[in-house]
Amino acid sequence: MRAAYALGGDDSCIADALDQASDNHHLPVSARARDLTQLVVSELVTNTRKYAPGPVLLELCITARTVEVIVWDSDPTVPAARAADPSRIGQHGLEIVKAVVEDFDVQREPVGKRITARIALADGPDGGPRRGVAADRDGAVGP
Repeated sequence: MRAAYALGGDDSCIADALDQASDNHHLPVSARARDLTQLVVSELVTNTRKYAPGPVLLELCITARTVEVIVWDSDPTVPAARAADPSRIGQHGLEIVKAVVEDFDVQREPVGKRITARIALADGPDGGPRRGVAADRDGAVGP
């Protein structure tokens, strides 16, 4: 199941896509996955709007085990997390994203770059993300 959205002023489209996956395809979308997906989208899109000129495209790809947050922009510069500095105010977005996702990848495109972050849909026995789900990249569900 793929859901692509033009970005508006709120994040209800993200919750709607996850609800659809849960309801229509009986996928286990945990509250943790929903919250982390909204956080990751917010951080990646904020960074893109701040540092890259031009359009931003957001795609959510929901598979049997993960949600992929894919953000494309027209700037080819690969983002880099800054060194940890507790006294720094702001500019922690990429650090946060890398800390909460299962997998993070940046690919240069003919124009710009594509950033993909994968988040496990279901919680593990300890209430955290299930381990080993990042390798499941071919489990697309639905039309």
